[in-house]
Amino acid sequence: MTPPAPVPTEPFPLTWLYVPGDRPRVVTKALASGADVVLVDLEDAVAPDRKEYARTATAELLAEPPLVPVHVRVNALSTPLAAADLTALAPLPGLSGLRLPKVTSPAEVVHVAEGFAPAEGGAIPLYALLESALGVERAYAVATSHPSLKGITLGEADLRADLGVRSDTALDWPRSRVVLAARAASLPPPAQSMHPDTKDLDGLARSCDHGRALGFLGRTAIHPRQLPVIERAYLPTQEEIEAAEGIVQAAAKEPGAQALPDGRFIDAAVVASAHRTLSLARRAASSPSGV
Repeated sequence: MTPPAPVPTEPFPLTWLYVPGDRPRVVTKALASGADVVLVDLEDAVAPDRKEYARTATAELLAEPPLVPVHVRVNALSTPLAAADLTALAPLPGLSGLRLPKVTSPAEVVHVAEGFAPAEGGAIPLYALLESALGVERAYAVATSHPSLKGITLGEADLRADLGVRSDTALDWPRSRVVLAARAASLPPPAQSMHPDTKDLDGLARSCDHGRALGFLGRTAIHPRQLPVIERAYLPTQEEIEAAEGIVQAAAKEPGAQALPDGRFIDAAVVASAHRTLSLARRAASSPSGV
């Protein structure tokens, strides 16, 4: 069996901002919000009688590439709305990715990847949302379903309802399951699911700290005020930066596994993680917000 690829070192998006597809003015504001990726939602955020309008408005937006990457969350693949969404949006030059809700099987990903590829060739980056017990159970199978799949993550609101859980910690096992599946499939670390209270920034920060400890990288948001909190939580601290610099310097002098003078053991995986930390640190240094 081929082992997973080394831990990636390139900086992945940390902030993903959801906006309803039937509100073009809000989408325009989102593009200027500072989010790394704007997620135009055609599913839960759009009322049934506004679905067609949301699709049309999103198609107009994506007729040309926006300045910020735009992903679209289509309607559930089990509904006729999904096929209409995919047919209208998949060929458009401004589309940077498709988010597939309520995925429960690898076949659903394959269906989208092979059935809606642009006529000019190439592949649309796909991201699977696992929002049910069955989806979580099949996390690794979904994660390895097709080369076009570039990420998996949880949809915690639906999963919470499916499981009937009340406490937040009850979702820690599914969270770890998805982090593990993504890593085993050589996919980027998943982004955390959104924090539903847009005014509870302290709670958001605590939740981000917990998510980072579990292995997530970045988070989806539903309001621009959440973005700097998420970015700050997922960027390395000065102590982490200094530790990473020490690891990289030691590895440069003496390649291979070794023990540092302070007792820390380092090997190739530890060095790769240190490089990722420094890549995120460079992001912080270049951030306009100074976060």
